[in-house]
Amino acid sequence: MADIGIDLGTASVLVYIKGQGTVLNEPSVVAIDKDTDTIMAVGEEARAMLGRTPGNIVAIRPLRQGVISDYGITEKMLKYFINKSIGRPHIRKPRIAVCVPSSVTEVEQRAVRDATLNAGARQVFIIEEPIAAAIGAGIDIARACGSMVVDIGGGTSDVAVISLNNTVVSTSLKVAGDNFDEAIVRFMRKKHNVLIGERTAEDLKVQIGTAFSRSVPISMDVRGRNLITGLPKTINVTSDEMQEALSEPVTSILESVYMVLEKTPPELASDIADRGIVMTGGGSLLYGLDKLIKEKTGINAVIAEDAVSCVAIGTGRYVELVSQGKITPRDVFGSQV
Repeated sequence: MADIGIDLGTASVLVYIKGQGTVLNEPSVVAIDKDTDTIMAVGEEARAMLGRTPGNIVAIRPLRQGVISDYGITEKMLKYFINKSIGRPHIRKPRIAVCVPSSVTEVEQRAVRDATLNAGARQVFIIEEPIAAAIGAGIDIARACGSMVVDIGGGTSDVAVISLNNTVVSTSLKVAGDNFDEAIVRFMRKKHNVLIGERTAEDLKVQIGTAFSRSVPISMDVRGRNLITGLPKTINVTSDEMQEALSEPVTSILESVYMVLEKTPPELASDIADRGIVMTGGGSLLYGLDKLIKEKTGINAVIAEDAVSCVAIGTGRYVELVSQGKITPRDVFGSQV
C-alpha cells in the first residue's frame, strides 16, 4: 500500500500519493442533515451548498484556523477522502503523514492523530506545515543553510526559518485566506452597504484582490443584498478598493515576517538574504504579496512552482525521506508494522 500525505487544511484537503502525485484537492466542507444527523455531501458538492441550504441541512467546515473544531465530522471527512483517493479499502492500511500548523498544542495534535488513525491509517506521522511546505517547494532542508518559508493557507499562516531538518525560528498566526474573505465582506458592508456571501468574497479575492498597487487597475461587477432596501444590488468593485480592504490582514502577515527575521541568527539571515523567501499556500497567490514583501524587507520573495499543492507534496515526500533514513520523525503514532 502506497504512503499518503494529507494537507488537512481549513479551506481544503489535498491528498498526495507516492508515485501518483496530488490525487485529490477538495474543500474541507461537510453538509449534514440535522434531523437525521447524517452526512449529505462532502467536499466540492458540500461547498456548492454553502449559504444555499434549507433549515434542516447545514454545510459546515469541521476545521477552524488550522485545528479540528468538530472531531467526529473531521474523522468521517478524512475517511471519505482517504477512500476516494485509494479506491476500495485495502487489507494493508496506508502510512499517512498529516501536517499541522507550527503552533498547535499537544491536545490539538492528538486530535489530528486519533482522527487519522480512526479514518484508516496504520501509522501516522505528524509534521509541521513549514517543514512540509519547504520539502514540497524543493528545498533541501537537510543542509546547514537557512531557508525561509512563508506558508499562507486558509486558516493559518506559518513563517519559519529552516536548517538541518528543523525549524530554527517560527511563528504561526491565525490570519490567512479566510481572513482575506472576511475583510472583503466587512469592507463591502461598510463602504457600499452591500452584504455579500463567502463565495462572492472569495471570487473577488481571486479575480481582483491585490496587496500591491497594480499598474493598470481592474474591476469586477458583484451582486449582493442592499442593507438599506433589502433588495439585490449590482455594484462595480475596483482592485484599488480590494487593496484597501485587504490591507489589515496583509499587514499582519508582513509583521510576522519581520518578527521572524529579527529573531533569526545572523549567519542564517545572511543565507536568507542570498537565497530569498519562498512563499507557498493558496494565500501566497494574492496578487502583489510577493512584491510587497520584497519592497518592505529588501529580500527577494519567490512564489513556489506549485504553491497550492506544496504542503501536500512535502507531506507525502516526508514519509519517503523517513523510510530512506534521511529524516528521523519526532511524532509517529500507530503500529510500526
